[in-house]
Amino acid sequence: MTDKILARQEAGIGHLVFNNPERRNAVSLEMWEAVERLLDDYAADDAVRVVVISGAGEKAFVSGADISKFEDERANAGAVQRYDEVTSRVFAKLTAHPKPTIAAITGSCVGGGVAIAICCDLRIAGEGARFGIPAAKLGLGYAFDGIRHLVELVGPAFAKEIFFTARLFSAAEAAGMGLVNRVLPDDQVDAYAEEYARAISANAPLTIAAVKTTVGEILKDPDGRDLATCEAMKRACFESEDYTEGRRAFLEKRAPRFKGA
Repeated sequence: MTDKILARQEAGIGHLVFNNPERRNAVSLEMWEAVERLLDDYAADDAVRVVVISGAGEKAFVSGADISKFEDERANAGAVQRYDEVTSRVFAKLTAHPKPTIAAITGSCVGGGVAIAICCDLRIAGEGARFGIPAAKLGLGYAFDGIRHLVELVGPAFAKEIFFTARLFSAAEAAGMGLVNRVLPDDQVDAYAEEYARAISANAPLTIAAVKTTVGEILKDPDGRDLATCEAMKRACFESEDYTEGRRAFLEKRAPRFKGA
């Protein structure tokens, strides 16, 4: 693992921190590869119930790709293909991650930063956060899935505005579009995301996983939906020990202790 991606785990929460503050947390290929490994680790770890993603320092969540590395990492067609394959896997794994994911966003969230954020389940932003996709100022092409994720969140009109203008949008504008779930004072974002993560981690993991899977299927074309898996996950909730625990806790007026089984 590179020291530019930090990980820590506590109380059922896995943290993933982009740690390149001198470059506003711009992401190199080495960092993307580390993110992929860490997402795999958290997916396989039953002790992790929620993943929180953030950026080190106060200036940025993630400001996009590290352009200073392009000569080494994207200098020719073969290198570009490898880079794109790695980033595509990261975005796919983040979108389909079995655990709920929260982006805690302060400062700049630009380009690849927006791509990361919109792959998360929830986005908590500071009032000073700024969002933008500058592809049209750089002549870059954008992948179908990246545009699709944005359209699913904000709709086609706002997605076009974000891409066509290539400008920075305020946190308030992002909230109005539906790009973020909450906007808070900058110094409260991390604590709020932690509190949210703890609340989610205390809830029934099987229920959360079933809902996350079902929402993902709802967003697919009807012919491609796996309704059998959705039904099986719903049944598994009712057949679980956690369902018994939830009923007992309600009747006994205490907090439930869910095991995810």
